[in-house]
Amino acid sequence: MASSSFIIGIIGNIISVLVFTSPIKTFSRVVKKKSTENYKVLPYITTLLSTCLWTFYGLLKPDGFLVLTVNGIGAVFQFIYVALFLIYAPADKKIKIANTVAILNVGLPGSVIAITLLAIHDNSTQLIFVGILCAGLTIAMYASPLSSMRTVIKTKSVEYMPFSLSFFLFLNAGIWCIYSVLIKDFFVGVPNAIGFVLGATQLILYTIYKNKSKMLVKSMDLTREESPTEFVKAAIEMRANDQEINLKNRSLNKGNSMPKQQVNRQYSMPKITKTLSFGPRELHSNCAPIDDVEVGEKHQP
Repeated sequence: MASSSFIIGIIGNIISVLVFTSPIKTFSRVVKKKSTENYKVLPYITTLLSTCLWTFYGLLKPDGFLVLTVNGIGAVFQFIYVALFLIYAPADKKIKIANTVAILNVGLPGSVIAITLLAIHDNSTQLIFVGILCAGLTIAMYASPLSSMRTVIKTKSVEYMPFSLSFFLFLNAGIWCIYSVLIKDFFVGVPNAIGFVLGATQLILYTIYKNKSKMLVKSMDLTREESPTEFVKAAIEMRANDQEINLKNRSLNKGNSMPKQQVNRQYSMPKITKTLSFGPRELHSNCAPIDDVEVGEKHQP
C-alpha cells in the first residue's frame, strides 16, 4: 500500500505541472502579439534555475524520485518560456536577458554541479550543500512576483498578474509543505511555507484590485465614447434647427417683398464649437456685445 507521503507527493506533482503550464495562456498572447509587453522575465529565469537544481537534488537524494520527476518536467517548460522571451522581447532588452540567462541558467547550475561532484564526496554533505541552494532559490522564485505585486498596487490593475499562476503557486506551496512534514525534509518545507504566505498575499491583491481595474476601464470607455457622442448629437440637432429656420425664412421671403430685418447669425456651428473650448475668463471677454445685432440688407422686390 502506498504511503501517505507518496500520495501527497503525486498530488504535488500534478499541481506543480499545472503551475508550470499555467503561463501557456500568457505566452500564447505573447506569440500572437509578437511582444512580451510588460511581462517580467525574472520569475521564469529564477524558476528555471530552481527547477534545474532541484532536479539535481532529486538525483542525489536516495528517495527523491518525486522531486526529480516534477522538477525535470518544470525545467523543460521554463526553458521554453525563457526562449520565447528571448525571441519576442524588445531589441534593447534581448542582450540583457541573454546575459542573465547565461549567468543564472547556464553558469551557476554548471558550477554547482561541478563543485558538488568534484569537491564534495560525502552524500549527506552534498545534499546539505545543494539543499541550501535549492531552498534559497525557491524562496527567490516565490518572491520574484513581488515586482508584479508592486505593479498591481501602482496601476490598480491585475492585467499583468495572471490569476491562474497566483492560485496554483499558492496551492502548490501548500501541498509541498505537507509533503515536507511527512518526509521530514527541511529544505523542501521552509521555502514552500514562505511561498504559501506570498501566494495568499497575491490572491488577496487580486481580489482587491480586480473590481477596481474593471471600474477604471469602464470609466475610461465612458470618457472616450459617451462624451463625444453627446457633443456630436447636440451639434447635429443645432445644425438641423438652423436648416429649418433657413427654410422658413426663404418661404416667407417668397411671399413678402417688404424689406426685412435679419439677425446676424453669430451662433453658427464654428462659433459654437470655438466657444465650447473657452474657459470662464475667455468666454466673458469673447462674448458678443449687443451691438452685434445688426439690421440686414434690404431685399430688392
